[in-house]
Amino acid sequence: MGSLTKTKLPTIDLRSKSLNLDSSSWVTKCNEVTRALEQYGCFIATFDGVSKELRDASFLALQELFDLPTEVKVQNVLDTPYNGYIGRQIMVPLYESLGIEYATTKEAVESFTKLMWPSGNQSFCENMFMYSKAVAELDKIVMKMISQSYGIEHHYESLRGSATYLLKPTKYLRAQGTEKFEKMMGILPHTDKCFMTYLHQDEVNGLEILTKDGEWIEVEYPPSSFVVMAADAFMAWTNGRIEAPTHRVMMTNDNDRYVLGLFTTIRDHILQIPQELVDENHPLQYKPFDNYKYMQFYYTEEGVNAESAIKTYCGIQSQ
Repeated sequence: MGSLTKTKLPTIDLRSKSLNLDSSSWVTKCNEVTRALEQYGCFIATFDGVSKELRDASFLALQELFDLPTEVKVQNVLDTPYNGYIGRQIMVPLYESLGIEYATTKEAVESFTKLMWPSGNQSFCENMFMYSKAVAELDKIVMKMISQSYGIEHHYESLRGSATYLLKPTKYLRAQGTEKFEKMMGILPHTDKCFMTYLHQDEVNGLEILTKDGEWIEVEYPPSSFVVMAADAFMAWTNGRIEAPTHRVMMTNDNDRYVLGLFTTIRDHILQIPQELVDENHPLQYKPFDNYKYMQFYYTEEGVNAESAIKTYCGIQSQ
């Protein structure tokens, strides 16, 4: 499926000094973010809300977490399939991840920490909580920009209070036993099922995005940047104007790769497609839907076998 291309994803400066809400450059930047998402479903954001100290401490904490015995990590069980511990599966032997639901609340991070370290680990708890809060601010900035660009601010305001955040510490093992430039699948091609995704890595690359032309882009981004990516629920909410990109991870034999992913999900709120995004050129494509229930649906037999799970779940069938 597709060949590799040297195309680069757009990089957009979302550092605080470049975001002046009262200037005309704000409107330009809102449109830049929206166009990048319309074209690729994702972009690279330069963001200064996570300091170098917090970033370094967070990735050190990740190594400490993954060094725990497997029998400790498997205790991380969550209601949503694949949100808790996953490790060393036959299909993706290089992949291992855990999940902290409601990661912007101190109680949830403390609960996860206590599960992993019954005697406590204060620095891990503080770093993960501070990190999640900081990246959630990036989510608010991005969503504010998109909703202003589309003129749907009041629609976003109505669902903002229902946004919850899942933090997924992830480790990809290097592809041992392979040739120097040979690659091995880290995770299979997929789209995310949540609302929005924010990915942050150490210095090891591996993420690849499938373009609308069927070409794979190797995503290179420095540790100070984030990949901002639309997920299935966001695609439906924007009436298909922004598509969730198919992506995968391919590993070489150089180094293990550590990633922190923050995933936004809208819970306890029925998502209505804004009327402003429906017109002659963009007829209504999706019925009102529940993001959390959709995530549950995806892991049913019908959801897994569907060509497009979100269209099967809440798409309007064309006559």
